[in-house]
Amino acid sequence: MTEILPFLKQLISEPGLSGYETPVRERITEVWKPLTDELSTSRLGSLHGLRRGTLPEPRPSLLLAAHMDAIGLMVTGIVDGFLRLAEIGGLDARVLPGQLITVHGRKDLPGIVIMPPKHLLPPEVGEKSVPLEHLLGDVGLLPEEVQQLVRVGDLVSFAQPPLELGGDCLAGHTLDNRVSVAALTICLQELQGRKLNWDVWAVATSQEEETLGGAMTSTYQLRPAIAVAVDVTFATSPGSSGNKTFPLGKGPTLGWGPNIHPALHKAFKELAERLEIPFKTEAIPGMSGTDAYAMQIVAEGIPTMVIGIPLRYMHTPVEVVSLKDIQRVGRLLAEFATQVDEKFLEKLVWE
Repeated sequence: MTEILPFLKQLISEPGLSGYETPVRERITEVWKPLTDELSTSRLGSLHGLRRGTLPEPRPSLLLAAHMDAIGLMVTGIVDGFLRLAEIGGLDARVLPGQLITVHGRKDLPGIVIMPPKHLLPPEVGEKSVPLEHLLGDVGLLPEEVQQLVRVGDLVSFAQPPLELGGDCLAGHTLDNRVSVAALTICLQELQGRKLNWDVWAVATSQEEETLGGAMTSTYQLRPAIAVAVDVTFATSPGSSGNKTFPLGKGPTLGWGPNIHPALHKAFKELAERLEIPFKTEAIPGMSGTDAYAMQIVAEGIPTMVIGIPLRYMHTPVEVVSLKDIQRVGRLLAEFATQVDEKFLEKLVWE
């Protein structure tokens, strides 16, 4: 059985930016192979892991999705050996100066994000935080060496090592959304040796941060009866809004809104209460910003649920998560997967 903390550290240490997920997909494949009956990769690079059910065919299937892609940077220009950068997946430029990076050129190059001295910046920047267009990547090589090793379009990933904090918390980059991949892994471990009525698809989706393309195409290909998107949500931190954030280490959130089927919300709520898993209801009045939106609108429409794992400092290189919340989500998913039966679809009424 895979130890989740070392596995999660490995996951967030692998590159795999949105649209370029191969390195992390290979790592997940190694762990999921003995936990599934079948593994395959979609045309857009999502990983599909199947656990077969026992109901007569054609039997319904449950799709559990967690996106594996990461935010990061791309080289858009080279000036005197320094790299101009653009974001992949959404970044707050205020946290970038001084960050450790890896430039994936002709070979991997260690580097840092630097901020030019104030007197070299445009006057309008003034005392404000420096926009990304004025930040640079420095790999410490002479200009001619950089020209040989780096090209426009090369990827740049964060390179800070994971840091274990107190209170069973882990800090690091790319926890959005590798924590949910870890939760799906726990789910697959929990399902070992247990009977399933439905087929269960564990899907590590590609491109969520940019296109939602992995979730949309995998859902179209697999055509599940219902789908669950597991993603991170905003954890409470100093100065955060109490009605839009959720406590770290106090359990997952269960989404409620038009992107979520009310019967699925009810089913997960009742199951969490029965299992004594703490949770919060997360009001999502519009598009959830997760794979759920893409999955919900496939074909004639797929009943969809959103489960959130609280995460501090989202879309920064120092995200923080509680391992307890990951374990709880994995257990909740596994118990739900074992309890759906031939009559469950009769309860899926939008009301």
